Amino acid sequence: MAFPRLIFLLVLAIIPLCNAQGLKLGYYQKTCPGAEAIVQKITSHYISRAPTLAAPLLRMHFHDCFVRGCDGSVLLNSTKNNPAEIDAFPNQSLRGFQVIEAAKSELEQKCPDVVSCADILALIKGPYWNVPLGRRDGKVSIMLEALFNLPPPFANITTLKAQFSSVGLNAKDLVVLSGGHTIGNSHCSSFTSRIYNFTGKGDSDPTMDANYVARLKSKCTSNNDVKTIVEMDPGSFKTFDGSYYSLVAKRRGLFQSDAALLDDNETKAYVKLQAMSHGSTFFKDFAESMEKMGRISVLTGKAGEIRKHCSFIN
Repeated sequence: MAFPRLIFLLVLAIIPLCNAQGLKLGYYQKTCPGAEAIVQKITSHYISRAPTLAAPLLRMHFHDCFVRGCDGSVLLNSTKNNPAEIDAFPNQSLRGFQVIEAAKSELEQKCPDVVSCADILALIKGPYWNVPLGRRDGKVSIMLEALFNLPPPFANITTLKAQFSSVGLNAKDLVVLSGGHTIGNSHCSSFTSRIYNFTGKGDSDPTMDANYVARLKSKCTSNNDVKTIVEMDPGSFKTFDGSYYSLVAKRRGLFQSDAALLDDNETKAYVKLQAMSHGSTFFKDFAESMEKMGRISVLTGKAGEIRKHCSFIN
């Protein structure tokens, strides 16, 4: 069971959580009719020509929401006096900013000063979950906050659960949203320490399948390989499906954070369930967790602003 690869066409400064009042379905129905269709059209245009953009666009929304909430702060450029989130190491591999700007440009022509960049980013989604709208754009973006608040690929289960909990997400959300690794690629530099120098003695992570280690070494030729990219879900990296969990269950998760899902009873049980049932509830669960994530510390009402350009404040 799998969605087509173009699913996404339709597709710790700890900040107190907002109750997300003000978000609702059809928010722009009167103020900018067709806003959602415009975002979907622009997204379709870009992803049909570059399907590999689907994964980084999904990842961009995740990275936005985990720092100051879903306020579009990840889209802001750095200034002379302020290094922004976009230049933090975890965000340097993000791609697809041109998709956001293209959608914003068309929306500004149709409905000036109405649709926020934060809502545009949330709308670049799959068609299987609802996206309540009404977010406003934040005016603050700080590089160090992204560095400290985004869950790193080498995190253990204790750190992962704590970081998810800090933004109101639980262990189930953690293991479900980790399933987003079913699409996309990764640079070798994000995991080569696992296969070349796990404990500082030139060894590999003993929890990783030995055959998978050998395969990765054939692609990433040294611990210092910063150019090569590999599929996060080999053989299925363009298809949004439940195969990620089968890999994790076989000790073939690419990152330490993937392997860590087997170190907690609740997350391990979910991995095993999806691996055995071929992702029977994954799509429903992913939709629920994405909707929940999209409400993290949103700005609504008169908070924040509506940017004219997503890369800088008005």
